[in-house]
Amino acid sequence: MLENQSNFHFKDRFKNQKILVTGGAGFLGKRVIAQLIDAGANPDLITVPRSHELDLRSLANCEKVVQDQDLIVHLAAHVGGIGLNREKPAELFYDNLMMGVQLIHAAYQAMVKKFVCVGTICAYPNHTPVPFKENDLWNGYPEYTNAPYGIAKKALLVQLQSYRQQYGFNGIYLLPVNLYGPEDNFDPRSSHVIPALIRKVYEAQQKGDRQILVWGDGSPTREFIYSDDAARAIVMASANYNDSEPVNIGTGLEISIKDLIHLICELMGYEGEILWETDKPNGQPRRCLDVERAKTAFGFSAAVNFQEGLHRTIAWYRQQAA
Repeated sequence: MLENQSNFHFKDRFKNQKILVTGGAGFLGKRVIAQLIDAGANPDLITVPRSHELDLRSLANCEKVVQDQDLIVHLAAHVGGIGLNREKPAELFYDNLMMGVQLIHAAYQAMVKKFVCVGTICAYPNHTPVPFKENDLWNGYPEYTNAPYGIAKKALLVQLQSYRQQYGFNGIYLLPVNLYGPEDNFDPRSSHVIPALIRKVYEAQQKGDRQILVWGDGSPTREFIYSDDAARAIVMASANYNDSEPVNIGTGLEISIKDLIHLICELMGYEGEILWETDKPNGQPRRCLDVERAKTAFGFSAAVNFQEGLHRTIAWYRQQAA
């Protein structure tokens, strides 16, 4: 059930609404749909376009899919970890920009009532003071490996704000930190840090390896939000937030990569040695959000304890990998 909603009522908010959820078959999308239904949405009125059937980089497809929709939640993204960012920066820029820009424009033309755009923490400047405040978003260039993806996504905020100013189009923009949880992407070619580290430790245990290699030097810090919490924030904002200013979605808790891998090893019972590949990139030096705006604007605060969330994620992966 949805939490933290005592002052933010969902009754009838989604009743009879036609809702389009791009990326709705993905890791986060499945949870957003489940919580939309929990909040009163009719599952028969929720549309989930699949990328292999409807390429949203095509304007014609965007125009087709937005027709007669009341609410659009745009989660679809071409995204991955540092490895993918280094390997395919052009694809990440083009795919994310074209999907978002054309979908927003088509939604405006189709007179969709509300557009919820889920952006990325990668949009923040490389040396943003911690905790990241939404007002810091434009105070510098993103970390270079994240920049093509982050800038493509950040452009959508400008588009939504300008469409609101000129056309009165109701679009909102959310900035979630790194997600994790069961059903995450554990493919080592494109995964983010938590699933990548869980898989490394699991495979070392299976092989009896006494050492594992981890990119960087362990000094960068990150903040993570459990997928169910992120989904709940998106649904709460969809129901109750209608402003032009972007909103951070996170926990406000910061952990170094070094402490993260040691915590994962502890939870998984691995006692081997960690070897740092210092010739590999660290990524952004620090990431931790100021989460006050989400709390005051629509009553969201994260509920899942980080260790508990990791425990659930590890348990799910072990079951799948066995």
